[in-house]
Amino acid sequence: MGNMKMQTQKAARGFTLLELMVSMAVGLIAMAAMAMLFKSGMNATMMVTQRIDTQENMRAGMDLMVKDISLAGAGLPSGGIQLPYGVGNNGISKYACDQTGTCHVPNNTYPTGPTFSNYMYGIIPGYQDGVENNAVIPAAPAPAFSDSITVVYCDLNFPLWQYNVNFVAGTKGGQATLTPQAGYTPPSITSNGGLNQGDIIMISGGSTTAVGEITTYSASSGSPGATGSLTFANADPLNINQSGAASGNLNALATSLAGGAGVAYRLFVITYYLTVPAAGQTPRLMRQVNGLTPAPVADDIINLQFAFDNFNSATGALDANQPNPLGSAESPNNIQKVNIFMMGESTINNQKNSQNLYLATDVSASNMAYRDPY
Repeated sequence: MGNMKMQTQKAARGFTLLELMVSMAVGLIAMAAMAMLFKSGMNATMMVTQRIDTQENMRAGMDLMVKDISLAGAGLPSGGIQLPYGVGNNGISKYACDQTGTCHVPNNTYPTGPTFSNYMYGIIPGYQDGVENNAVIPAAPAPAFSDSITVVYCDLNFPLWQYNVNFVAGTKGGQATLTPQAGYTPPSITSNGGLNQGDIIMISGGSTTAVGEITTYSASSGSPGATGSLTFANADPLNINQSGAASGNLNALATSLAGGAGVAYRLFVITYYLTVPAAGQTPRLMRQVNGLTPAPVADDIINLQFAFDNFNSATGALDANQPNPLGSAESPNNIQKVNIFMMGESTINNQKNSQNLYLATDVSASNMAYRDPY
């Protein structure tokens, strides 16, 4: 027999269990680091998106508010307008209320005081009076209160002043006719951009000015140059007409005109405030004009505050950053500047996380006080 050689088989070389475990651990660490880096990038992207969205949302409301405040007092008689008062008056007139009788800020009557009663200023501060129904806004910073602000100015876009206004005899200022003045062909009061039920009309004649709320109106046609009529009935939602009051109403103006014609302007009485809608919706900034239905102008606004720079006529100095001029016995007629502070909450949530941002600005009330203390 020949020699038989047994062949030996070499073992295949591989990874040991320890090496596999170390490799897997290193791989998991690398994957975790990549996941954390990715999550960090996504969070940063979401943060930027939230801030941009919140800023754009707040600026939309802020820009509109700044425009209205900058016009406060424009076209009004110097110092504002006296509303109905004296014997026969039926209480203080209202603002921030609509035609359903709903008033949208807790304190909704015009200011009264030792030397004035039921008075319409170009700016009416609403200190700690800025949330409808005194609703609680949980996300608002402590102390959790908001302000409202009401501004008044003439609407110069619709040329109501191109009509002669004559009060109908025997109606105690409750009805007036509109006839185009010579040389003018004004748009019909029923045209687009024309009058609405609940609009506030300022009528002047001689040295007297009075204000009324339109309860009904009509025009002979919808064409330019059409004649029209306005009714200012008592028991109007804003309690402005009050034909039985001794002074400060359209009846007193009609008496002083003695059949002569007056000139009319539509006023914008605009209130900004916050509301908390039902069904768990987030707070929003509202804009309410005259006696009309309020409209939202910005969502997720959780805080709104104002401070006023007032010229103090007693000391001849500027009282800066007054949150409550009426409470300090300072006249709103002397407001020089309005400082606005708004806080918004991001409308985009990241796993129920949101951001709050402040936006602040100031507006010169150039139509209010005519003295320059700066």
